[in-house]
Amino acid sequence: MAVLITILPVSSAMILHGATQAMANGSRTLLLREHLIWRLLPGYALGAACAVGIATWLVLVPDPGVVLIAIGVFPWAAQWSSRLKGLNITQPLTTVICGFVVTFAQLIAGAAGPILDVFYINSGLGRQAIVANKALTQTIGHLLRILYYGALISLSSELPSWIFAASLGVAILGTRVGTMLLAKWNDADFEKLSRRIILTVATICICRGVYVLTS
Repeated sequence: MAVLITILPVSSAMILHGATQAMANGSRTLLLREHLIWRLLPGYALGAACAVGIATWLVLVPDPGVVLIAIGVFPWAAQWSSRLKGLNITQPLTTVICGFVVTFAQLIAGAAGPILDVFYINSGLGRQAIVANKALTQTIGHLLRILYYGALISLSSELPSWIFAASLGVAILGTRVGTMLLAKWNDADFEKLSRRIILTVATICICRGVYVLTS
């Protein structure tokens, strides 16, 4: 998303990234479906619906610089906030909050994985259950984002169809390889490496966003 927002209009970037991520997360959900916890879905969906409703009411279309800064700030905010670290996705109220916060972040920044991670830190779930359930809710969020930018505020993508086809194909391939690698990891290394990569990318996004807004 950080790359797309620098070369495409906000609406086109959101739709292309949403389609790619919906396919990637949808295929990941299918591959790990035995690890899904379905009782988490109703609360998450309620929170997500509230987020879309508010964004639609505001007719929210963020500036590219704001998108980049939001992508970068969310992971650091999640890293620093002791209150957020105490959240547990398996608790009913927390599930609703998660659906709202993550979906709203997706509409603003296009990528909300780092925030979603925070809700799983104290869940007690294994890495495969975490990845499976995150993939399901991310699929829902990205589909809502496509709907929002593509229909609810009457924005259409100017990208040719072959770009979508290529992106979806690569997304499926990447998901398949990633799932195979996931099975070979342990939970501690998975969490440590993921955090380092996310925070590094976040820092780059903040710097880039500030440059865009001030140039």
